Amino acid sequence: MKELLKPIVYLKGVGPKRAERFEKLGVKTVYDLLCFYPRSYLDLSSPVTIAEAPPNEQALVRGRVFKKLPPARIRKGMTIYRAAVTDDTADLIVTIYNNEYAFDKLREDGEYLLLGKITGSMLRKEINSPLIFDADTDEKIQPVYHLTEGLTQLTLRNAVRNALAHFDSVIYEPVPDSITKKEGLCSLAYAFENIHFPADTYAFETAKKRLVFDEFLTLRLSMLLLRGRNRQKGGTSLKMLDMAPFYSSLPFTPTGCQLRAVEECARDMSGDVPMNRLLQGDVGSGKTAVAAALAYVTAKNGCQTALMAPTEILANQHFETMKSFLEPLGIKVCLLTGSLTKKKKDETKAALAAGEYSVAVGTHALVQQSAQFKSLALVITDEQHRFGVGQRDALASKGKDPHKLVMSATPIPRTLALMIYGDLDISVLDELPAGRQRVETYAVTGKMRPRVYNYIKQHLDEGRQGYIVCAMIEDNDSDLQNAKDYAEKLKNGEFKDYRVGLLHGRMSAVEKEAVMTDFYEHKIDLLVSTTVVEVGVDVPNAAIMVIENADRFGLSQLHQLRGRVGRGEHKSSCVLITDNVNEEVVKRLKILSKTNDGFKISEEDLRLRGPGDFFGSRQHGLPELKIASMSEDVDVMHRASRAAQEMTDADPKLSRPEHRQLRELTEMMILAVGS
Repeated sequence: MKELLKPIVYLKGVGPKRAERFEKLGVKTVYDLLCFYPRSYLDLSSPVTIAEAPPNEQALVRGRVFKKLPPARIRKGMTIYRAAVTDDTADLIVTIYNNEYAFDKLREDGEYLLLGKITGSMLRKEINSPLIFDADTDEKIQPVYHLTEGLTQLTLRNAVRNALAHFDSVIYEPVPDSITKKEGLCSLAYAFENIHFPADTYAFETAKKRLVFDEFLTLRLSMLLLRGRNRQKGGTSLKMLDMAPFYSSLPFTPTGCQLRAVEECARDMSGDVPMNRLLQGDVGSGKTAVAAALAYVTAKNGCQTALMAPTEILANQHFETMKSFLEPLGIKVCLLTGSLTKKKKDETKAALAAGEYSVAVGTHALVQQSAQFKSLALVITDEQHRFGVGQRDALASKGKDPHKLVMSATPIPRTLALMIYGDLDISVLDELPAGRQRVETYAVTGKMRPRVYNYIKQHLDEGRQGYIVCAMIEDNDSDLQNAKDYAEKLKNGEFKDYRVGLLHGRMSAVEKEAVMTDFYEHKIDLLVSTTVVEVGVDVPNAAIMVIENADRFGLSQLHQLRGRVGRGEHKSSCVLITDNVNEEVVKRLKILSKTNDGFKISEEDLRLRGPGDFFGSRQHGLPELKIASMSEDVDVMHRASRAAQEMTDADPKLSRPEHRQLRELTEMMILAVGS
């Protein structure tokens, strides 16, 4: 592996200047270049005759240069080079702009493949700035790479060829023979060669299968090794408690899955190694009650809990809930967020450091250097994918290997959860508390907007409240309803007799809190908002949700937004408005209309959009997959995951000689996971 990790500057034909350009593409080593896979391919296997090539369309033709015309300088800095080509069915004029080098390479009587847009007329056809290949090239399928300024496709192809030649001189096969034979995989050398320069479609598919398997295998192994390392640490072992006093104090009866999740976590926390667990639950499944139960266990053991949320709105929500559950039992809870006054922050931090509070709820303010704990034993992070890995680790570092609980209200398909949170054990809340209403969901076009407004008014007139969610804050895309203008329009028009509020992400924390407090206290009837209401807004009286431009959101995000209503005793509805009625959009919105099961929805969302868009942006802590797709390569992912499990069962630290190269590769992946 060491040979393959040489800086790319030492690769034949690269040099310092090109190395800088390659680095802009994320290519720093020879191995990086081998894994810099083509974004597409050019098929040079089936040219058409010049006579058959249709005007104003892309075409591949084969022809012989029979005349090179004199260069024409049309203005300063612009020279046009032309050559006449024939294939005996018709003639073609090749035009090349400002590229004397490419023109000089054309030989009279030489035969070439030309790929480009055919222009001109049936009598005089032209092709401008075509891609040009020798007609007798053995590589009929040519790779096309992402580029940056100063690098061409030819430069990339030549560099990759040199990298492949270097790879051939290094004996490198990280996956043991026993696995490649069992899975029917080709060699890594064959895979690299045929992913960049495939001999044919079969060779490409064979190569891709191997590389996809390797990528999933190393990712799963990295998670399993991380899990093993986490389980080697010390931590604080907490005594199991009789939970009856806590459960009997709750204003509701816990669900079976809540009781099971608390038991799983408490058992982990009483062990010899720190808990490292994911608590997954659909919208309104009662994750905060589980968190409060664990904070109760921790406090009764004389230790502290920290709960970190990504936004002040969500932190405040958790604070109020935790306070209502725990303070009647004599457990003090504090709030620490950026919007507190300096005096209040200082007082809270001093009390925390002295151990006066058993539970601290807050935002990233909890990880600031000045925030210290007397005996932090449990760290809970909510909506983990909104945090960088460093923030979670920074909070955990304030205790001595504390127990960790990650909560997510985004139901994640198990296959994806294993890859994203593979270093964690998983608890699932898969039933909703009694009294939660099914939210009726309807998808309509903008023509129905007047009727939708009347439907909203019907709810407001009954004393309920509602939301209208927009995709944007300000108008820089004319086909989208933007929150600011929309709110003003409603205030002065259709809803002038109602109290209309506005909430968006560019408001200060204090402004957001004021709006949400007014909405909670029913000083606002209708709240126009961006997706800032997606999490952490709990207003039981809200019974109608309207989402504009619903096609712009993923299914999981729409489900999260829908979860803001139906939280009380009132029958609730969600209306999705879109004028995009293409087949895919209609299919997606029908799924949402038919089911309220977040896990089923997330499976469909993953299948339709892939993991890259599943959270709206790349998942923090999950390295970007270069060739594998968690939505398209599910079968290979399962096989690789099974192979990884069998391997670590037999060799937990991959310390055997036959696993050395794979361990090195996995260590690189672990670094990527932690970055």
